[in-house]
Amino acid sequence: MSKPDKLTSRFEQREERKRLDRAVVSPDDPPLPDTPVEQAHAAKTVGRNDECPCGSGKKYKKCCGKSK
Repeated sequence: MSKPDKLTSRFEQREERKRLDRAVVSPDDPPLPDTPVEQAHAAKTVGRNDECPCGSGKKYKKCCGKSK
């Protein structure tokens, strides 16, 4: 087999770089487990007219939600 020309080797290097850029982890990291990962859920947001989460008993808009 003949020696690969410069164009072919550059193409292969570029494709390898693209493949590594798309990878989520580096090649040195251990493989990811096959089990699905549970997504974190955002906490329920406080509405303006809900009771303030600080425990003051006031509405959120009159307590911690007040613009200064």
